[in-house]
Amino acid sequence: MSENQKKVWITGASTGIGKSLAKKFSLMGWKVAISARREQLLNEIADGKNILSYPADVSNFDSVSTAFSKILKDFGDLDVCVFCSGIYNRKAEKQIDVEQIIKTIDINFIGVVKSVKTVEEFFKKRKKGKISIVSSIAAYRGLPNSSGYGPSKAALTNFAESIYFDFKKYNVQISVVSPGFIKTPMTDTNEFPMPFIRSTEFAAEKIYKGVIESDSFEITFPKQLTTILKFLRILPYKIYLLLVDKLVKR
Repeated sequence: MSENQKKVWITGASTGIGKSLAKKFSLMGWKVAISARREQLLNEIADGKNILSYPADVSNFDSVSTAFSKILKDFGDLDVCVFCSGIYNRKAEKQIDVEQIIKTIDINFIGVVKSVKTVEEFFKKRKKGKISIVSSIAAYRGLPNSSGYGPSKAALTNFAESIYFDFKKYNVQISVVSPGFIKTPMTDTNEFPMPFIRSTEFAAEKIYKGVIESDSFEITFPKQLTTILKFLRILPYKIYLLLVDKLVKR
């Protein structure tokens, strides 16, 4: 391993955006550590050279800490972390399923909090680096049939905004990724039209450029959809709720 080779840790890398992002970083010459619960899927992505597998369950703090310790031992350093872990159960979102909401928040929000906590001391002592958190445009406002996923992402975006200030003191950049509809195993369960849906390769390209080639706090795409959602976010409740209600009835 070259001492000058940049190094990144990506969680939620067994499928979807995380998987494509791992391949993108590797293609760009990075040393990539990938983590997720499903070890077999990770091993199918790992090439033993530039992409290495470190299984971890983000709902278990010890599991995340153990994976991070192994990565540091093998890599010696880390420049960037991209935390992509997330779940979505479309059928369960159609009603208030308390157990599923707890599970969703535990993975999507608390799991990422645990991941950031695991690397906090390392990056603050290093006094440089980047931590990027993958949220969603579902964080912008409450949406129909999203009683668990939307709130989990809203909490995640708020968390990224909050820790931005603390990490900035140590020259560590925090960013949040807010994708629109991306074709993944999660969105494949959706039973409604998904406007401006894009591939995971498209998402990986946008995230890589946003994290590595810019200093933006928010990385959002595709612009056609995110512009609309950003506009809806600033509308008064009366207008917003009326518009969304009409769209749902269609």
